[in-house]
Amino acid sequence: MTTSTQTATAVIIRRARREDVERIAELIMLGAATQTMTADAIRAEARHPGYAEAFAAIEASAHNALFVAEEAGGLVVGTFQVTLIPGLVARGRMRAKFESVHVSPERRGHGIGRIMIAHALAFAREHGAGMAELSSNKSRLDAHRFYVNLGFAQSHEGFKIEL
Repeated sequence: MTTSTQTATAVIIRRARREDVERIAELIMLGAATQTMTADAIRAEARHPGYAEAFAAIEASAHNALFVAEEAGGLVVGTFQVTLIPGLVARGRMRAKFESVHVSPERRGHGIGRIMIAHALAFAREHGAGMAELSSNKSRLDAHRFYVNLGFAQSHEGFKIEL
């Protein structure tokens, strides 16, 4: 799927590969609402073996897909994960959970996130999902407006607990 953004930058959405893992980890850290790390610290943390182990688990799972948005020249500028969740709600309707949706800070506002979500929705539909959901940190008000503008409803309050 190749699409053009508002700035005519070609973006390709593709499945993530092992060699993308460090860049994906960097994008996630850059997108963290509480990110206070230096660029060098982010690069060092992105090499932690836990990220490669997590990638291997995602890659091995029939219910998970990790994607990247790649600009011309091979620069990865965005990432997202789709998890397909079978359930009994609504007569067994499959749902898709979108996780770790991140666009490089310097590329936000250029249509890349819109392309990524369109791809995620199409992927979910193609795999039988009848509903898609995502969560976003409460402090990311721009992201909330973005998702509402794409048609997502803020219908539930989310909760988390560290295990």
